[in-house]
Amino acid sequence: MTNSIDTRPKNLAELRASGWKSQSVKSEIRSNFLKALSSGSALYPGIIGYDDTVIPELNIALLAGHDLLFLGEKGQAKSRLMRTIARFLDEYVPFLDIPDVPIHEDPFQPITSAAKDYLSKHPPEVVPIGWWHREDRYVERLAPGTKFADIIGEIDPSKLTGGVSMGSEAALHFGLIPRMHRGIFAMNELPELDELVQVGLFNILEERDVQIRGYPIRFDLDIFIMFSANPSTYNRSGKVIPQLKDRIGSIIQTHYPRERTLGIDILKQESGIDLGGDYPVQVPYFMMELIEEITSQARASKYVDQASGVSARFSLANYRTMVASARHRAVLLGEPLAVPRMSDLGHLGSSSLGKLELDLMGSHQMTERKVLDALIASATKVVFEQYANEFGVSAIAEIFNKGVRIEVGDLLPSDVYAERLKHVPPVWQTAFEVNASEHPAIRASCVEFVLAGLYSMDRISRASKHGKVQYEV
Repeated sequence: MTNSIDTRPKNLAELRASGWKSQSVKSEIRSNFLKALSSGSALYPGIIGYDDTVIPELNIALLAGHDLLFLGEKGQAKSRLMRTIARFLDEYVPFLDIPDVPIHEDPFQPITSAAKDYLSKHPPEVVPIGWWHREDRYVERLAPGTKFADIIGEIDPSKLTGGVSMGSEAALHFGLIPRMHRGIFAMNELPELDELVQVGLFNILEERDVQIRGYPIRFDLDIFIMFSANPSTYNRSGKVIPQLKDRIGSIIQTHYPRERTLGIDILKQESGIDLGGDYPVQVPYFMMELIEEITSQARASKYVDQASGVSARFSLANYRTMVASARHRAVLLGEPLAVPRMSDLGHLGSSSLGKLELDLMGSHQMTERKVLDALIASATKVVFEQYANEFGVSAIAEIFNKGVRIEVGDLLPSDVYAERLKHVPPVWQTAFEVNASEHPAIRASCVEFVLAGLYSMDRISRASKHGKVQYEV
C-alpha cells in the first residue's frame, strides 16, 4: 500500500473494497526482497565486506523462507543484518484495531477467539482498521536474563480470580513472540537462553503454537524468527538443545573483514566523527592503517582469546581516541590543524582495555596493557614494512644516519619537528600520499611514523623518559 495514511481504509468494508490481500510475513519479505534484488538497489545498506560471502547465503535463505541464525564472533554486524531485514516488510500493514485483542490481527485471518467473536458480532462497516508500520514490526531481545513469560507468556492470576478458566485463551498474558504475530522477532546470544525458554521456542518454530504451563493454546502464529550466536558457545554441547538447532532453517556464517582496506572503510563509515569544525583534523591514511592493523594483530595474537573474538568496536574506539588526542593537542598548543601521530597511540589503553579477552594459557604473566603494547609494535612493523618495501627505506632513513637525535611526544608542538628536520626527502610525499613539507603538523605525523617504523626494523634505537620518547641512530 503506497497511498497516504489519510486515504487508507479505516474499516473492514473499505479494506475489502481496496483489494488488499493477506500474505504471510515470510511471503511479504520474499516479495519485497525480489523487487529490490531485480531493481539492483542496495539490499543491505551499510554492510561492508560481505558481498561474496555472507550476502549470497542470506539472500537464498530469505527466498527459501527460513528462520535464521547468524553465527559469528562479536562485532561482525550480526545484529545490524537482522535489523536490516525489516526493510523488506511492507511500509504499513492493516490490523484489527479492536479492544481486548493484544496482537495485530490480520483483518481477514484472525487467530484469537476475541477477534473472531468481535467480527461475528459487528458488520464490516464498523470494524475499525489500524495500520502497523514496519519499524514497529521488528523486536529484538538479548538472551541473558530472558524468562519464559517475557517472550512466550504466562497465566494471568488476575484473570483467574475473575472466573476465567485456566485452560482458556483469555487466561493468558502474551509474551513478545505472540505479540509480534505478523512481524519479526530476533534473539541475540541464543546459547545464553534458559533451556525452558528454548523448549518453548522450538515448539513455536515447529508447530507455531503457544504452550504455557501445560495448557496448549493453539494459534496459527505468523512470525519470522532470527537468532545470533557466537560459534564457541553455540557449538558447545548442552548450550543449545538439539531440537531447537534442528528447527532453524539456515545458518548464516559471518566473519571479520578479510582485507585491511575493508576494515578501514567500516572504520570511516561507523566512527561518527566530524573531522571539520573549529578544530579540524586530518587523518593520514597510514594512521588509519595502523589502527585497523592493531585489530588484525589482536585477532591473530596467541595472547588474545580467539574464541571470544575482537570486535570492530575495538577499532572504532581506538580510532576515536586517536583523533581526540590529536584534537586535544591542537587546541592546547593553538595549532590550526590536528593530525594524529604515533605518540597519540599511547592513549589507546583507555579505549582498548576491557575489549581484549586474554588467553589465560597463552598470555601467562602478560598484562592487558603489555599485550596492547605488543600489538601496537607488531602493527607498526607490518604497516611500515609495506611502505618501505614499496617506496624504499634508504632515502627515508638517510637523514637519521648522521647522529640526529629526535624527541617525540603527544604534546610536543609540530614546529619542533620542523626544526629537527628542515629538509624532507622527496620520497616522503609519494609514500604518505600527503605533502609532508606543506604543513608542520603533517610533517610531525610522518616523522613519528618513520621513526617508529625504523625502530621496529632495528635501524635506530629508542629510549623513553617522563612520557616522551627519544630516537637516535
